Amino acid sequence: MITIFAYQQVPPMVQGLVRDLRVRWALKEAGLEYRTQLLGPGENKQPPYRALQPFGQVPAYREDELVMFESGAIVLHIGAKSTALLPAQPAARARATCWLLAALNTLEPVVQQLTEIDLFFPQAPWANERRALIEQRLRMRLAELAAALGARAYFEERFTAGDLMIATVLRFLRHTTLVTQDPVLGPYLARCEARPAFQEAHAEQLAAFAA
Repeated sequence: MITIFAYQQVPPMVQGLVRDLRVRWALKEAGLEYRTQLLGPGENKQPPYRALQPFGQVPAYREDELVMFESGAIVLHIGAKSTALLPAQPAARARATCWLLAALNTLEPVVQQLTEIDLFFPQAPWANERRALIEQRLRMRLAELAAALGARAYFEERFTAGDLMIATVLRFLRHTTLVTQDPVLGPYLARCEARPAFQEAHAEQLAAFAA
């Protein structure tokens, strides 16, 4: 049985963004059953959980004797089980993997910097100047991403794990209009979020916080 580990509670401003959402979404796209184990306050810092996730973050993933951490690695592992996420054709699979890694290595670092300033340090004396520089870099990255997508619905001929990861990164900007007002990326993100598997995963994560 697959078990994913997630937080029992997080601040309202990040609910719906925690990275276990990626794993829940991937599992639902792949049609794989799983259970969720919620971590109470401070439990992620205790030795039993550190044995699963050495950095005390979520998600962690357990499947029989296999234990994994890092959402990208977990989604790739799930994708290997199902062509719903990674195409069977080797070249298409390789390209989808490129987009997944681009989301994590090229897009997410700059997105995360902007999000952290806006959500956690908006009143810091250095915030305005630093934010302006980061937003300039981010706008460049988003323009490059939009140009790569063009008129296509997804980055491959159909939805893949690459789109899943890109969409979850773009969602970190939900408190801004950087994505929603973009004529290419706005509809793209809406298309990804409209997928039934995303809707189910998102509702499931929010329901856990509400409980």
